[in-house]
Amino acid sequence: MNIPKTSFPRIVIVGGGFAGISIAKGLKNKEVQVVLLDKHNYHTFQPLLYQVSTGGLEPDSIAYPIRKVLKDYINFFFRLAHVEEIRTEENTIVTNIGTLDYDYLVIATGSETNYYGNREIELNSMAMKTIPQSLNLRSLILENFEQALLTDQYHERDALMNFVIVGAGPTGVELAGALAEIKKGILPKDYPDLDTRRVQIHLIQSGDRILKEMSEKASQKAEDFLEGLGVQIWKNSRVTGYDGKTVTTNTDVDFETATLVWAAGVKGVEIKGLNAKDLLVAGSRIPVDEYNRVKGYNNIFAVGDVACMQTKDAPKGHPMMAQPAMQQGRNLGENLVRLLEDRPLEPFVYRDKGSMATIGRNKAVVDMKNIRFQGVFAWFVWMFVHLFFLIGFRNRMVVFVNWVYNYVRFDREARLIIRPFNRNYSAFKD
Repeated sequence: MNIPKTSFPRIVIVGGGFAGISIAKGLKNKEVQVVLLDKHNYHTFQPLLYQVSTGGLEPDSIAYPIRKVLKDYINFFFRLAHVEEIRTEENTIVTNIGTLDYDYLVIATGSETNYYGNREIELNSMAMKTIPQSLNLRSLILENFEQALLTDQYHERDALMNFVIVGAGPTGVELAGALAEIKKGILPKDYPDLDTRRVQIHLIQSGDRILKEMSEKASQKAEDFLEGLGVQIWKNSRVTGYDGKTVTTNTDVDFETATLVWAAGVKGVEIKGLNAKDLLVAGSRIPVDEYNRVKGYNNIFAVGDVACMQTKDAPKGHPMMAQPAMQQGRNLGENLVRLLEDRPLEPFVYRDKGSMATIGRNKAVVDMKNIRFQGVFAWFVWMFVHLFFLIGFRNRMVVFVNWVYNYVRFDREARLIIRPFNRNYSAFKD
């Protein structure tokens, strides 16, 4: 990897997400050598991936170069690499570009889509956890409408304009709302020779309410917003299969669709090593103590989505979201400095700053510790918070200008098929 040896302790961070970046910032210009590894050279602001998928934003608006985030840091090194294995007995990690020794290792690999072992759904559905996946979904949505223009078969056309989203958490709810607004304000102008009134958006939830992690009031209000936009919500329904044409469920209702978006869950990204078979808990997460130290190891830590810190208030671990990841990252960055200075470590305490979701234009729900609100004000709060946490002034300005333009013009101009998805449409033909 061509990383120079120094007298400073070497801290290796695997993952440049919210947690990994927060740790690196906490170690800025300290007497340590920091090596950050990631399979991408950019940090992704994942809460806005759905806007890339639906043409509201271009991907460079929500991505930021890791090297630029951490520029001018003393003794900092970034390498574009995929970590393949951790050899704990040797204090070494193995990557696709070579091996590297560490004094301290931080696993911040984040999460990936969880298909719960259903290989058929994994092969045929669309995920939305990365920028490439979001671009694939954007292309597929637009290609479906182009394909719908070419057929005179009603059942085929309806399947192409039928969108099924599985999972009614924030990702599923926000994507459903964005698709509903596209149906209402954009498709009639883009496809005047297509009966876009036949577009259907289905949101499937296995539980008895959407946004189950939020308050019942927020859940009900979000449901009202979605139904007002024409989204069909199916609760207490579980998807059992999807062969690329038909979505089967545990009820008597099936769906013919060319697009199934799987937003029903995530799991931690595993790395070979760490006696993973015995160590991992539900969701492929690594159990850690109150200092984010991996149980059974003194010099290996895990933070963010991949870490499971079980407490009295969070018996299943903290939510797999950005806020816990950033807070854990800041805490661990400070604790690593304390560790090197032989000072006592500070246990991590999660401060829940609330949850929010947007359902479209002037519609959002916000749950904070002592207050809950919905509607236009919640929508403005949602926008402000997301702008604030974007990395880079340029990204904030680009996103803000895009949102203002889209609001005034009721438009989404990034409706571009830059990289065709090349779906096989033969299954829908007679």
